[in-house]
Amino acid sequence: MVKKRLSGLPALSAVCAAALLAGCSLIPTYERPAAPVATDWPAALKGAAATTSAAAAADIDWRDFFSDARLKKLIELSLQNNRDLRIAVLNIEQARAQYQIKRADQLPNVGASLSQTRQNPSSTGAAGVSSVAIGGLAVNAFELDFFGRVRALSQSAQASFLATEEARKTVHISLVASVANGYLNWLADNELLALTRETLVTREESLKLTKLRFDSGVASELDYAQASSLLEAARATLAQVQRQAAQDENALVLLLGQPIPADLPAGPALLSGEPLLIDVPAGLPSDLLERRPDIRAAEQQLLAANANIGAARAAFFPRITLTASVGRASTELQGLFSSGKSVSAWSWAPQLVLPIFDAGRNQANLDSARAGRDIAVAQYEKSIQTAFREVADALAGRATLGEQLRASQAQASAEATRFKLSDMRYQNGVASYLDLLDAQRSLFTARQAVVQTRLAQLQSQVILYKTLGGGWKEEAAKPTS
Repeated sequence: MVKKRLSGLPALSAVCAAALLAGCSLIPTYERPAAPVATDWPAALKGAAATTSAAAAADIDWRDFFSDARLKKLIELSLQNNRDLRIAVLNIEQARAQYQIKRADQLPNVGASLSQTRQNPSSTGAAGVSSVAIGGLAVNAFELDFFGRVRALSQSAQASFLATEEARKTVHISLVASVANGYLNWLADNELLALTRETLVTREESLKLTKLRFDSGVASELDYAQASSLLEAARATLAQVQRQAAQDENALVLLLGQPIPADLPAGPALLSGEPLLIDVPAGLPSDLLERRPDIRAAEQQLLAANANIGAARAAFFPRITLTASVGRASTELQGLFSSGKSVSAWSWAPQLVLPIFDAGRNQANLDSARAGRDIAVAQYEKSIQTAFREVADALAGRATLGEQLRASQAQASAEATRFKLSDMRYQNGVASYLDLLDAQRSLFTARQAVVQTRLAQLQSQVILYKTLGGGWKEEAAKPTS
């Protein structure tokens, strides 16, 4: 009895050693790289970064950020039909399947097997053909992951899967912002078209009056030529704006993934209508690490690259695989499942392979994995720097575009007064027709600048919302019935 207990000690020791080895990992300890940006926004942007809103941009759902019902409907349609978002979702499904494949490698693959062997001469030395049929369950070349190679590959696949999920969120956010900016372009085009048509009518009337004055000998041919030139310039501008409006509408259709519906909710016809957006706080640069899905995706790729190093390190150690089967054996295939003609059979075939000479393959794989990790670190750091720059640019827009819009509106008002006075002076013969035409041209340019500056201001708000990680929010779980 004592002998039996002592004889079982080596086996028990082997099991304990295997359990300890199975718990170890050759993956390097992960430490998040320091953010290569300042801890706060530039001093000149501090005022633009602060708002009265208490909620962070990433916590504000796009349905709350946009107040225009028509824009909300367009965004909903794009989230349902946009092909880029659909590709991102399918990439997640593909990455999930790859992760499940790697995770399945950690468990044995058990399958039913049926085989028959016939040979001559037989292994017993007897004359004639011998036949053996074996059927049952089999495990083929299952790797006993003592050094964590399979687990490291599984962790790498898991991190890649999580990175694709973050990439989908990035596409979602970008799509929301792109539809919003496309819609704002659409409104701006409508406003510019209305402005250009109004200017065209004014210049047509001016040309008619000039023609009458020219025929009466009051105006010179130079005045008539200048009025004609200004009219044709307005027609050229109208064609340009119409082309731009058509292109912007085509871009919006592409984002929607379908034609623009005719039954959209009512909305403003011009940018100068009711407020379309709300202000959001910028927070701190460190918030971007947790809020921006593209930064989180880059970090997941870094974790995947880090896990690949563990798999490359494990390749230097012995690889132990196990092939085993259990079932029934018989000299006849027909009698395999008959208890009287078959016997129990099992096989146990462990294999240990220790790399001795591989022409530097394992070291090259390890060097490649380390270089891949360094590349992932650089990409992670670049994603942080890019995010910092994008937010800082958007804050600069918020800090300056408001004043620019105010100045543009004041200039347009002054140009309108100038045009009115120039027209009165020309009608009374005090000023030349050239002064009137210059006032007309300047007024049109100033009014165009107001529309374009208002568009830039609104789009800057959308970009700030996007760059702060806004536009994505987990959907609330639907109650199960």
